[in-house]
Amino acid sequence: MAASSTDPALSAGADLYTLRPARPDDVPALVGLITELAEFENLTHLLSVTPETLAPHLFGEKPVVESWVAEHQSGEVVAFALTFINFSTFLAKPGLYLEDLYVKPAHRGAGLGRRMLTLLAGIANQRGYGRFEWCVLDWNENAIGFYEKMGAALLPDWRLCRLSGEALQRYAP
Repeated sequence: MAASSTDPALSAGADLYTLRPARPDDVPALVGLITELAEFENLTHLLSVTPETLAPHLFGEKPVVESWVAEHQSGEVVAFALTFINFSTFLAKPGLYLEDLYVKPAHRGAGLGRRMLTLLAGIANQRGYGRFEWCVLDWNENAIGFYEKMGAALLPDWRLCRLSGEALQRYAP
């Protein structure tokens, strides 16, 4: 789905950037962007991604995630979104879950975040999914304001629960 040429917010910088599905040769750039995101979120202590660990999940025999990138006219990948399919039992429909969206600081303000979210919402609609959702850190006020301006509802009654690392291993048979 291309950015609308009639919406200035969506077409800002459109001539400088191409949104496209990630390709196998983008994996090192994706790992670099994921590393930058971890630094921004102060979560580098959780970072263990490498091109070798990410590539099979994107492009292996049974991919479990999809990614889209924004490529600058210079050829540099400057933004990415990584998604996977979830499911709503109440709607009895799959949904698109945005795990991460990141734009390099030097390329922010060009409309890439909006274009990427618009692209993903269009993909969810085209596939007949019941929803498109993601989480945002409670301290990221810029992102929260941006998402609210786009019409996203923040769900204050829901809390994310997670088992990982040793806690997850305790439940393994």
